[in-house]
Amino acid sequence: MKYDCVIVGAGLAGATSARLLAEAGLSVIVVEVKRHIAGQCYDYKDESGITIHKYGPHIFHTQKKEIWDFVNRFSEFSDYQHRVLSYAEGQYYKFPINRDTVNSLFGLNLKAEDVTPFFKKQVEIAKFDSSLKSFRDVVVSQVGERLYKVFFESYTRKQWSCNPADLSGSLAGRIPIRTNTDDRYFSDPYQGIPTKGYTAMVDNMLDHEKIHILSGCDYFSIKDQISFSNLIVYTGLLDRFFDYQYGHLQYRSVDIKLKTLDMQSYLPVAVVNYPNDYDWTRITEFKKLTGEDSLQKTVVCYEYPKAKGDPFYTVPTEDNLRKRILYMNEAEKLERSNNYLFIGRLAEYQYYNMDRVIEVAKNKIEKWLSK
Repeated sequence: MKYDCVIVGAGLAGATSARLLAEAGLSVIVVEVKRHIAGQCYDYKDESGITIHKYGPHIFHTQKKEIWDFVNRFSEFSDYQHRVLSYAEGQYYKFPINRDTVNSLFGLNLKAEDVTPFFKKQVEIAKFDSSLKSFRDVVVSQVGERLYKVFFESYTRKQWSCNPADLSGSLAGRIPIRTNTDDRYFSDPYQGIPTKGYTAMVDNMLDHEKIHILSGCDYFSIKDQISFSNLIVYTGLLDRFFDYQYGHLQYRSVDIKLKTLDMQSYLPVAVVNYPNDYDWTRITEFKKLTGEDSLQKTVVCYEYPKAKGDPFYTVPTEDNLRKRILYMNEAEKLERSNNYLFIGRLAEYQYYNMDRVIEVAKNKIEKWLSK
């Protein structure tokens, strides 16, 4: 088998890369180890007509119109605005933290102009390392210890199975803290969910005469049988590509448990976090994401963090970040040859939102094509 380009992985990074290369006139083979496309965005309809996100809820959001326009080439999107509650101390709180959260937890009636001074006072009486290297220290330096303990400490221990003080402070950059009453999880101007699902969107991305798909196949078992003349785009596990020469990078996985319930509605919103109670981290009710109506049936998803399984999250400890630098140095050497690109969460050992995955893929492929 000979192609101009080989893409390893049919998730968003691989599909974006394949589409751009095919539109430039290059023949592409996409090799996917799973028996389905779309990676961890994969979704399907169950027997009750509800769209299930197999690997947990995915909501597309971006600040960049260029990325929004790109995905809208392949799917229409709903105008869904994601809202999350956090169940703590026996009641629901709005999350991310906003003015309503603070007023509810502390029994106050703060106005908008009062929230920043309130946070400042909470921080002044808190103890944290001013170097702000750890997740704990970054969060406490923003909101103080009480809010950190209620909403972040136990959730983080469950999710990553380690002390939050041992996780990189960069992890806290994903969590907005608001002084207003905006209760949307994301404030990006462009957000929604593909009206026919992510799988259909990715299928449309890969629907090109120059693209061939080989699913249910491990690239490493057939790489010697595929020849290419131009480029390999690798979106798989970074450490595996280099045969673990610097040791294994650590990932956290999630055990997804689905339940079909004989009721119209189960949760007050689509997603509820459980930072302190129970073994699961969150529950998702899918029909509240999609707006699908299934009379007297609903499907909920419980997420239980675990150490082994499909890699969901990087674990930004000092040791993992040290290994990442060593592996990325090797990847960059190969990229300088113009025959390899490493793109995506797994291949860069980097937490990316969906829009960022597409943006990185677009930028790298367009730069490579320009050469």
